[in-house]
Amino acid sequence: MESDSIECITSSDGIVDEDEIHPQPHPSSHLNIQSQFSSSTKSSHNINLINNNNIINNQNAGVLIPSSPSVHELLECPVCTNSMYPPIHQCHNGHTLCSTCKVRVHNRCPTCRQELGDIRCLALEKVAESLELPCKYCSLGCPEIFPYYSKLKHEAVCNFRPYNCPYAGSECSVLGDIPYLVAHLRDDHKVDMHSGCTFNHRYVKSNPREVENATWMLTVFNCFSHYFCLHFEAFQLGMAPVYMAFLRFMGDEMQARNFSYSLEVGGNGRKLTWEGTPRSIRDSHKKVRDSHDGLIIQRNMALFFSGGDRKELKLRVTGRIWKEQQNPENGACIPNLCS
Repeated sequence: MESDSIECITSSDGIVDEDEIHPQPHPSSHLNIQSQFSSSTKSSHNINLINNNNIINNQNAGVLIPSSPSVHELLECPVCTNSMYPPIHQCHNGHTLCSTCKVRVHNRCPTCRQELGDIRCLALEKVAESLELPCKYCSLGCPEIFPYYSKLKHEAVCNFRPYNCPYAGSECSVLGDIPYLVAHLRDDHKVDMHSGCTFNHRYVKSNPREVENATWMLTVFNCFSHYFCLHFEAFQLGMAPVYMAFLRFMGDEMQARNFSYSLEVGGNGRKLTWEGTPRSIRDSHKKVRDSHDGLIIQRNMALFFSGGDRKELKLRVTGRIWKEQQNPENGACIPNLCS
């Protein structure tokens, strides 16, 4: 991507200083930063094992402990190390593994190299039915405990699970909670950080006919004690090149519904406006873009807004964020504007 393909100037008071416009380099390589969060918690979990109606209760600790400390380990696949779910397969020597890895090892036991066949370990599947385990995101705050076979379904939608990095330009694989991701965006991606619920951005592109690389920008706003990501990019919509601006909320979908935002772009006596609810960063940048959930500007209209000789794009995007509050008298939502 061209390093001078787009420039972003933010002004909190609505005034843009032309002397402040400088090219901003775009990252040229993908970031590959390891997540700070573990995908599983093993030894720290309190396990409630019910086996033949026998429950061992540690009264001093106030928790239930298993009658055998190795039961959870027995349910761990030796190949992928994930918890095994039916069908659990075993070889003639009794070694077990999950159904996914059975295909990966070409139907041969990874422990003794014997052929696996189609033997099910029904006893281990039955033991799993009696287990109750905490969510693997308990270290991130989830207090829930689930039966073994319900745990996986919950973890896929757990509100405490870490978020993916919302930076869209480098396929960043970092996971984390919101404070960690905000620091990551600021320090590693060098994203612009701003406070306040109104914004005034000016985007400049020297060659508006080049949209193949999906030129984009991202800015993070701190507003109502939450963080929002503003995106602006160019891409092909069918055969037509377009520009699009949209907002994402750094939190879950239920929280995002408490907020609304508006965007406006215009020039030469015309303007386009957009008003909507920010999407959660649980939805990927590409998913939001492909659903067209934002302000879309056709290239010809964008160049008309820019004025001049139509050889350079100059768009000013303004917007604001507000919080919806319930009116205690009639239950209707009323906007709570940021001062």
